[in-house]
Amino acid sequence: MASYCLLAGRVQQALGHGARKYHVSAVMCQRAKVAMSHFETNEYVNYEKLEKNINIVRKRLDRPLTLSEKIVYGHLDDPVKQDIVRGKTYLRLRPDRVAMQDATAQMAMLQFISSGLPRVAVPSTIHCDHLIEAQLGGDKDLKRAKDINQEVYNFLATAAAKYGVGFWKPGSGIIHQIILENYAYPGVLLIGTDSHTPNGGGLGGICIGVGGADAVDVMAGIPWELKCPKVIGVKLTGSLSGWTSPKDVILKVAGILTVKGGTGAIVEYLGPGVDSISCTGMATICNMGAEIGATTSVFPYNHRMKKYLDKTGRSEIASLADEFKSNLVPDEGAEYDQLIEINLDELKPHINGPFTPDLANPVSEVGAVAEQKGWPLDIRVGLIGSCTNSSYEDMGRAAAVAKQALAHGLKCKSQFTITPGSEQIRATIERDGYAGILRDVGGVVLANACGPCIGQWDRKDIKKGEKNTIVTSYNRNFTGRNDANPETHAFVTSPEIVTALSIAGTLKFDPEKDFLTGADGKKFKLEAPDADELPKSSFDPGQDTYQYPPKDGSGQRVDVSPTSQRLQLLEPFDKWDGKDLENMQILIKVKGKCTTDHISAAGPWLKFRGHLDNISNNLLIGAINIENNKANSVKNAITQEYGPVPDTGRYYKAHGIKWVVIGDENYGEGSSREHAALEPRHLGGRAIITKSFARIHETNLKKQGLLPLTFSDPADYDKIHPEDKITLAGLKDLAPGKPVKCVITHQNGSQESILLNHTFNETQIEWFQAGSALNRMKELQK
Repeated sequence: MASYCLLAGRVQQALGHGARKYHVSAVMCQRAKVAMSHFETNEYVNYEKLEKNINIVRKRLDRPLTLSEKIVYGHLDDPVKQDIVRGKTYLRLRPDRVAMQDATAQMAMLQFISSGLPRVAVPSTIHCDHLIEAQLGGDKDLKRAKDINQEVYNFLATAAAKYGVGFWKPGSGIIHQIILENYAYPGVLLIGTDSHTPNGGGLGGICIGVGGADAVDVMAGIPWELKCPKVIGVKLTGSLSGWTSPKDVILKVAGILTVKGGTGAIVEYLGPGVDSISCTGMATICNMGAEIGATTSVFPYNHRMKKYLDKTGRSEIASLADEFKSNLVPDEGAEYDQLIEINLDELKPHINGPFTPDLANPVSEVGAVAEQKGWPLDIRVGLIGSCTNSSYEDMGRAAAVAKQALAHGLKCKSQFTITPGSEQIRATIERDGYAGILRDVGGVVLANACGPCIGQWDRKDIKKGEKNTIVTSYNRNFTGRNDANPETHAFVTSPEIVTALSIAGTLKFDPEKDFLTGADGKKFKLEAPDADELPKSSFDPGQDTYQYPPKDGSGQRVDVSPTSQRLQLLEPFDKWDGKDLENMQILIKVKGKCTTDHISAAGPWLKFRGHLDNISNNLLIGAINIENNKANSVKNAITQEYGPVPDTGRYYKAHGIKWVVIGDENYGEGSSREHAALEPRHLGGRAIITKSFARIHETNLKKQGLLPLTFSDPADYDKIHPEDKITLAGLKDLAPGKPVKCVITHQNGSQESILLNHTFNETQIEWFQAGSALNRMKELQK
C-alpha cells in the first residue's frame, strides 16, 4: 500500500489539485470490503461514498432523485459545490473503472503512452474482440486472427502489462458480455471505449460509451466531464410472454424515440414490468439504447440482478447491494423529463430496418411492408449473437426453436451463424447441448468475438452490389455495416425470431400464426420458445484467457516499430495560433445520414486503428457529397478536379489550406470510434459545422482540438455551397454559451454572416486552445 499511495501522491502533484486519489479512500474507508471483481481483489465496491454523495445532493436539490441521478451524482468529484442542472451544466465525475476493446484500445493506449504517466489510476481492462474476422468458423478464424494481428495483440498485451491494465486475450469474448459477467455491478460508474458500453445497465450500473481520449483522462486520474444528462423514463407494465422478448422492448422504444430521440439523456426503466425481464434481457435493452443516441440506459436493482450476480460468483456484491438497495432504485416521486409507457402484455415481436435501427415494424407486418417497398423477401443469412443478444437465455431460446424444426425434419433455408458472447457462454452452451442443436439445424458457430456485427465478415455468398436481405440479432444495421455491400438490407430482431425466419427463409413468415411444412409433408406451427435464463448448474468458464497486470510493470518494454503499417506513435497536434480561422475550404458538404461508419469505416480498415496516418485514408469515404450525390468524390477547389475525400484533404494540408466539413442532422451517430475525430484533425480540418451532433462524436471532436459547431438556424445549412469559403470570427472571445460568427464567402464574391452555436465549457475551450485535450493534460503536468 505504501508504494501505491506514493504513486498516487506523485501523480496528484503532477496533475494538480483535481487529480484522483487512486481509490485509496475506497480501500481505507469501506466498511464491508467487497472486491469489485475476482481480478482486482484490492479494489472495493464503495457504496458508503455513493450514499454520502447522494445524501449531499438530495439535500441541496431538495427533491426526489431518479436512479440514474443517484448513480451519476453519487460519483461527483465535488458534490458540495458542483452546479447541477439537467441538460445544461457539465459534471465532473470520478468513474470506478475503464474498459477498452482492442480496436479503440490501440489509440487510447497510444495516447496514454504520450501522457507520460507511469500507471493507470483506476481499474482498467482491454478486450480483444474486434479484430477476428468471421470466415470459416470459431477455431479456424481465431487462429487466423492471432496470426494476422500478432503485432497489435503484442502491443496491447505489453502496454497493458506496463501500465497496470488487465488484458483479455483473443477468444475471450465480446467486451460487453465479459463486463456483465465480471465487472458490472449495481451502482457502478464505468466508461468504455465502445458505444454499446451501456450494456452494463442491465446489471444496474451507469455504463457510458466514450472515445479513447475520455478514457485516457479517467486512466490518468483526471475528473471526467459529462454534460448533466436529462432523464427519460420508460415505465413497463404487464409482463413478457410467448414470442415477445426483451429485444422487442428496445425495438419499440427505438421506433418511438428515433435514432436521436435519446440524445443528451439517460433512459431509465421502471415499473412493475421490469421484474418479468431477466438480467441479461435488461442488458440487451440497455445495449441497444445506443441506437437512440442515449447517453446510457439503466434498470433498478432487483432479484433478477441478484440471481445473475450469484450465478456469476459475485454473491458478496449481491449481499452488499441488498444492504444499500435504497440507493440503487429511484426515489418515490422522482420526476422525469419525458415518460414513455409500454404494456408488455400488448407488445408484439418486432423487426427493425433496413438501413436504420429505428424503422420499426411488427414481425407480423414486415412481409407486407417489404413487398410494398421492394425489399427482398428471401433471407440469405440469419445471424444470432453479438454483444446485444448472446446470453445463455438467448442461445437457449434460439435452440428451442431449432429443436422444433429438427423434430419435423427441417433445417434452415437461409445460411445461419451463431456468435457466442464470451468463452464462458461458448463453453456452457457446448456442455448443455445448445450449440449442437444450432449446428444440427444448419448453423455455423463463429469465434467469441464481434464478427459480422461490426463488418468483420468475409462474406462469399453474394457479390458487392447484389440486392439481398439478412436478419440479425445485432444492434446496428447502417448501410454496408455488416458486409460492406450497400445493397444488403439488414433487419434487426431477437435471436428466436432470427432463427424462425432462417428456418422459413422469408420475411413473409410470422411464427405466431404461420405454419411450416415438415419433411413428412405435414404442416406444423412453431411453439413460443422457452428456456432457462441461467444454467441450472454453474457456468463452465472454458479456457483461461485473462492476463493479470504485474504489480510493477516499469521494466516492461512496449515496442512500436517506426516502419510498422499497423501501429504509429502519436505526434502532438499543433496549438491554436490565436487567430480567426479565415477563408477555409469546404472539404465536403454532407447530404443526409452520416454515421461514424461513414466518417471512418470499419471492416478491413480495422487493421489500421493503431496507425493514424494509414487509417486517415478512409476519412469520410462513405459520406454522400451533396454536390454530386456520390460517395468519396469531391472537387478540389485548387485543381478543380474531382477525387477521393482523403486525397483532397491531404492536398489541402500539404498546401497549408485549412478546411471545414458541413454536415446534416445527428452527425456522427453510431460507434464511439474517436478515429472519426482524429482523422479530420490529422488531415488539416479545423471545424465541423452541422445541424446537430451525436453526443460521443461531438465530445471526441472537442478532445482533438476541433470546433464542433451547429447552425443557430438549421435552415442556414442550405445557404452554403460546397465551393463557398468559411471564416470563423472572434475565436479569441470564444466563451460558454456565446455564439460564433460565421462569414460565408460565396462563389460570386458576396458575403453573408450567420451564427453558429456550440456547447464548449471553460475546460473544453482550453482543449481547443492547446490543440487537444492531451496537449492540455501535458501542460498541466509541467
